[in-house]
Amino acid sequence: MTPFRSHRGLIGTLDRANVDTDQVIPKQFLKSIARTGFGESLFYDWRYLPDGRPNPDFELNAPKFKGASVLVTRKNFGCGSSREHAVWAIQQYGFKAVIAPSFADIFRNNSMKNGLLTVELQEAEVEEIFQMVQRYTGLEATVNLEEQRVTLHLPEEISFHFEIDPSVKEHLIRGLDVIGLTLQREKEIAAFESKHNPQWIS
Repeated sequence: MTPFRSHRGLIGTLDRANVDTDQVIPKQFLKSIARTGFGESLFYDWRYLPDGRPNPDFELNAPKFKGASVLVTRKNFGCGSSREHAVWAIQQYGFKAVIAPSFADIFRNNSMKNGLLTVELQEAEVEEIFQMVQRYTGLEATVNLEEQRVTLHLPEEISFHFEIDPSVKEHLIRGLDVIGLTLQREKEIAAFESKHNPQWIS
């Protein structure tokens, strides 16, 4: 897993609350046994017209958001089913961090396990970001995990502090997934196994 310390990128906004994981990556795209190729299907039902052409009314299709890597959205993002594919699709589209007033617990946990940073800000702070994005085309933000701070690169910069569980922060900064965390205790595990050698019971 790639370590996350700080990222600066273009902000893309999704002005919708209660976005569930079936909207993030619809169920028909979950058949693949690979963990790649999901980015092109992110927000599929909103992003494309029935004939497959990009939907010009979907805000993330706007030219000003091309190449966006910081997603800002509304409350309860990632609700619904527990599909890990939702996180993969967001990452493979190019987003490095998602900012919202709140996230569904399972989505937040899946994000942590896959190295996607979820940042919770107050609703008023998120609203301010939306307003600044409307006012300043091409607005970029730096999401600094080490400092727990989101900075908008305006003529006069604005910053927002965010809270995060210390253990999650450490896992992301060190780039450790569940397997990586387990391997941090490889010596202790080996020592335990050397002292416990149960016989199979037939």
